[in-house]
Amino acid sequence: MPNKRFASPEAGHGHGTDLRGIGRLTIDAITGVADLVESVHATIAALPAPLGNPVRDPTRGITGHVYRSVRGITRFVGDALDLAFAQVAPLLDRIDSLPQRDAVIAALNGVLGDHLAATDNPIAIHMRLRSHGQPLRLGRKALAAALPQASGKIVVLVHGLCMNDLQWNWDGHDHGAALAQDDGWTPVYLHYNSGRHISVNGREFASRLERALREWPVPVERLAIVCHSMGGLVARSACHAAERAGHRWLDQLDSLVFLGTPHQGAPLERAGSWFDMLIQLSPYTAPFARLGKIRSAGIQDLRHGNLLDSDWRKHADRVRTDKKRGGGDERADTRTPVPLPQGVRSYAIAVSTDKRDSAKPAASKNAHAAGVDLPSGDGLVPVASALGYHRDPAFDLRIPKSRQWVGYGLHHLDLLGDAQVYAHLRRWLKSGPDR
Repeated sequence: MPNKRFASPEAGHGHGTDLRGIGRLTIDAITGVADLVESVHATIAALPAPLGNPVRDPTRGITGHVYRSVRGITRFVGDALDLAFAQVAPLLDRIDSLPQRDAVIAALNGVLGDHLAATDNPIAIHMRLRSHGQPLRLGRKALAAALPQASGKIVVLVHGLCMNDLQWNWDGHDHGAALAQDDGWTPVYLHYNSGRHISVNGREFASRLERALREWPVPVERLAIVCHSMGGLVARSACHAAERAGHRWLDQLDSLVFLGTPHQGAPLERAGSWFDMLIQLSPYTAPFARLGKIRSAGIQDLRHGNLLDSDWRKHADRVRTDKKRGGGDERADTRTPVPLPQGVRSYAIAVSTDKRDSAKPAASKNAHAAGVDLPSGDGLVPVASALGYHRDPAFDLRIPKSRQWVGYGLHHLDLLGDAQVYAHLRRWLKSGPDR
């Protein structure tokens, strides 16, 4: 994964904690495989009908004892590894980290982040607002010291699935750094565990942003959020959470810019293609591609673009009920419509791998809402989804045409460094707030 800008690991995260975290993840994986193998063994032994549910009762007798022993030994080894890594961690943490380390950790969090967080794994990412790869302490004096050139124009950049804040630097270009140099914005980057539910990340993002603006060292003049991919869903969820909690930052927000955000979901989520594509970009993360069939809560939320707790809870309840009845359609969309925040100018950029001369001609708004006569997507997100179109008016985001742009011959990750994308981003953010 290209990453030309790198900073040393955060306090508490280094080679020692990485090894401990990966060791614990391995133990969890071995135990999970033992569970799976035992279930298959029990099903075969019981010889059920060719169609139907697998046998869920554990194996008995000597066979059951063997599986229990595997789990017991695995957990014992895990405790021993944890103890050993605890002793050697201080020495390992003195070694300079490789530039690819953060990319590997971000990828693992994207595909297994909900599990890592639930088990308190040391490699689970804890949400932070960061600058130059370093976490920002959210006190007025601490922010003033960390951002001595802070202006009243704040742009918060929110990364996508399996990525981290350092990867906004793409092929030598960083939208945030460029906006700082060209127009005096102060960029702040959200770093978060993209494997957790979008609604969980959105709620925490809202709280952190509220405190950051309350403690900002100079008067806040403008606030903008620029989001790539899943980051746009996290930002929308944060706006909804802020409105419900009465946070003041939502009143200060004047611009939301979405870069390839799957507002209406991403069909390729079902095949794990998001992770497969992102993870194989770097030789350092490619070995983890075999985990692509495992999909975290965050990845599953991308199926339809879940923003609320109720979205994924209703979906899980519906699938569970349908399965009891002998069926079940995991493709069912159980979302509650969440409009864009009022009084905030929202912009959307979608890109297509099609060449412009092969793109389909423009069609009516109704045709676009149905996904008709639009160019194909960027390899991951359909153009209609990135522009917020939907057949149901309740879900259609109604972003004005003047605040949309479609780029051609570009891939999903080109949104991070393409000159045309930056030109539109800069021009849009130059406009003053409507309020």
